[in-house]
Amino acid sequence: MDQTSFETRRQYELQDRDQLATHQLAKLNQLLESILPSNRFYADKLSKLDRPLKSLDDLQQLPFTTKDELTGEQTSQYARNLTFPIDHYVRFHRTSGTSGRPLAVLDNENDWRWWIATWQYVLDVAEITEEDRAAMAFSFGPFIGFWSAHEALLDRGCMVLPCGGMSSLARLELLIENKATVLCCTPSYALHLSSIAKENKLDIGSSSIRSIIVAGEPGGSVPAIRERIEQAWQAKLIDHAGATEVGPWGYDDGGQGLRIVESEFIPEFLRVGTDEPAADGELAELILTTLGRMGAPVIRYRTGDLVRPDRQVGAPNHFVRLTGGVLGRVDQMVIVRGVNIYPSAIEQILRSVPEVEEYRMIASKSGEMDDLTIEVEDQLESPQRISDLLTTRLGLRIAVRCVPSGSLPRSEQKGQRFIDQRT
Repeated sequence: MDQTSFETRRQYELQDRDQLATHQLAKLNQLLESILPSNRFYADKLSKLDRPLKSLDDLQQLPFTTKDELTGEQTSQYARNLTFPIDHYVRFHRTSGTSGRPLAVLDNENDWRWWIATWQYVLDVAEITEEDRAAMAFSFGPFIGFWSAHEALLDRGCMVLPCGGMSSLARLELLIENKATVLCCTPSYALHLSSIAKENKLDIGSSSIRSIIVAGEPGGSVPAIRERIEQAWQAKLIDHAGATEVGPWGYDDGGQGLRIVESEFIPEFLRVGTDEPAADGELAELILTTLGRMGAPVIRYRTGDLVRPDRQVGAPNHFVRLTGGVLGRVDQMVIVRGVNIYPSAIEQILRSVPEVEEYRMIASKSGEMDDLTIEVEDQLESPQRISDLLTTRLGLRIAVRCVPSGSLPRSEQKGQRFIDQRT
């Protein structure tokens, strides 16, 4: 895929819904023509499909794709949706394993260029130029977020400072000494770095960092987390969403949520727990179809992400907006005494308490009912006030207990703050 210019990306954002649907349908038919019948996974799933599709409504006749399907019985270590023989691929990445078994996903050279081109929507919002210096606060490994961001930034012509294999303090010193203007990391790691800076009397608020691009966790669109990060760093936070098996599908919408890159993905929204379409503003599971990843496509993929779609009429950007970003995971919903609780709702409350350094939620069973306990590192060691706050905000009493400072795990990748012991 050719690298699109800023002007081209902006034109896509300004297309009305009919123009966008025409563009998506053409790309979807091109995808199907390119992958069938050589992609055995989809050749089997779509064996009765009449091509070409006449409208996007025809997409709803196709079966969903799930992560369990891609994993299969793991007779092969790679995802099952590969279009070409293994020797056609040049990139290896793997899912984190926070939801199900880790899944190895491959990309060929054209697909990797698609990743880099699609990432430019994120960098547009961050206003990245060749004059910037970006610090990558990730370890080198199979996590795709580091590699795609790293090469998208290089494609912009800016300097990239890789921080793999370094302590948090060393990373802070590196970005300060080299006058980095951009920091890329997870939301929780941005907060962790600010704590390390405070402990070591490093004034990160006076550093050259002006933009922080976060991904890997929902926190970038949670107002309380966003505010804490921006205040600590005195920098603008830019949220981003993507997945190894899908691609870089979402970018920041001015702090109000995420926009889906509809020039490269077809989104659908299902009412939670059903296969029925959700209305605008309704809590829904996000379904995505890739349009430019020929070597490892996903069609009607159930992401498991919970979102609230908003197709704003008359907005300056016509891509669908997800109010509040990714709100949680379908498989992480806990029903406590008849009330549906999502981890992101609790995180929003806990991050509004400045004395809470870290936390962890533990879901368990009490008979046939879900139960939830929250562990917190609280500087005041006063869990009752936190429990009272949760009761006020959620209308539900949840057990909160304090644990020693520094005892809960920290991670530069996806924070695992939800422990599910219900099964």
